Amino acid sequence: MTNLMSRMDEQEQAVKPGIETRDWTGIGHGLDARGHAVLPGVLTEGRCRELAALYPLETGYRSRVVMARHGFGRGEYKYFAYPLPPLLDQLRHALYPRLATIANRWNRQLGIDTQYPDELATFLQRCHQAGQTRPTPLILQYGEGDYNCLHQDLYGEHVFPLQVAILLSEPGRDFSGGEFVMTEVSGKSQRADVVPMRQGDAVVFTVNQRPTTGRRGFRKAAMRHGVSRIRSGRRHTVGLIFHDAK
Repeated sequence: MTNLMSRMDEQEQAVKPGIETRDWTGIGHGLDARGHAVLPGVLTEGRCRELAALYPLETGYRSRVVMARHGFGRGEYKYFAYPLPPLLDQLRHALYPRLATIANRWNRQLGIDTQYPDELATFLQRCHQAGQTRPTPLILQYGEGDYNCLHQDLYGEHVFPLQVAILLSEPGRDFSGGEFVMTEVSGKSQRADVVPMRQGDAVVFTVNQRPTTGRRGFRKAAMRHGVSRIRSGRRHTVGLIFHDAK
C-alpha cells in the first residue's frame, strides 16, 4: 500500500485545479433539477486502477462491511481510516467548498438554520466536537449478483446534504448491470433515475433531502440511492461522504 499511496501523493497537486475549473453553475442547475449531477472524467483510468487495487489490502481501513449480514443488499465495502489516501483526501477537500455553496442555498430555501463553513476542516471539527470522529470515505466492491439497496448515508446529528461517488470500473468491459439508481419522493410524486457513468466519472448526489418547487414555494423531497444488480464481472466505486460518523 505504501507505493500506491506514494504515487497518489505525487498526483494530488492536479486535483484542486481540475475541480475548480468545472462548470459549477451547470452542476448546480443539475442538482437543483434532479438531485444529482455527473462530473465526467474526474479520475484517469490509471488512477481508477490504483484506487481499486487498494481494496484487497489489509491496512488503511477502519472496518469492513458485508452487506448481506445487515440487509443492505449483496457485496461489501470498507471504510478508510485516517489518514485517508492522499488523492481521496485532496478530492474531498477540493469538492467540499463548491458543494457547501449549493448546500447552504438549499438550506435557506428549506428554511433550515444550519449553514456550512467554507472549508471542510472547519466542518469536520464541528462533527468531531459532536462525537462524529470516524471517517466515512469508503470503497465498495460488487461481484456477479451483488446489489446495493436504496438507502441514505446518515451517520449522526451533523449531515452534509451532498456526497460523491466515483466509478472505478468500466461498464461493458469490467462489469455489466450495476447502474447507479436514485429515487425521489415529493408529496404524492415519485420518480426514479438511472444515472449513466463511465470509468472515472463522479456523480454528486443528494444524501437525504433537497428542495423542490411546489405551488406554495419550496418543499422537501426525500432522496435515496442504490446500485442495481451486477449481471457479470466486478464493479468498484469510491464514495466521498463529507460528514464523519459516530
